[in-house]
Amino acid sequence: MNKDKLIKKVNKAWSWTGVSAIKIEMVNEFGNIIIHSMKGKYFRICPEELSCEKIADSEKEYTTIINRLEFQEDWKMNNFVKVAREKLGELREGEKFCLKVPAVIGGEYSKQNFGKISFEELIFFSGDLASQIKNLKDGQKIELKIKN
Repeated sequence: MNKDKLIKKVNKAWSWTGVSAIKIEMVNEFGNIIIHSMKGKYFRICPEELSCEKIADSEKEYTTIINRLEFQEDWKMNNFVKVAREKLGELREGEKFCLKVPAVIGGEYSKQNFGKISFEELIFFSGDLASQIKNLKDGQKIELKIKN
């Protein structure tokens, strides 16, 4: 998916956050996306955590953060990618690894919970689910209903 199309899809799925992407900085194999927003800030969309978090207020701060070893290890997700590849094989064009049940609603970072999904579907699913649960309190019980 080209970056202009990706920006439109991200903005549509995650517009409820008030963040509007103008540039995609990076994407990893689990579909995490770092965006540069219209307001000059940098955000990380993390589908498995159903989150869109500000990571930097400026380009200088962003550069400092992404060059840190801790960030690189977290971003690359090497151990999870290795396990996902062993279980599911290589990603095809337009696919990402995912958690079948997102971590924020009880899914584990485990081989049994890893799956593959189209990147476009992952963006929309995670953005939609995140918007639906945004006001839940920690530990609050939910009933998840999936519709086609």
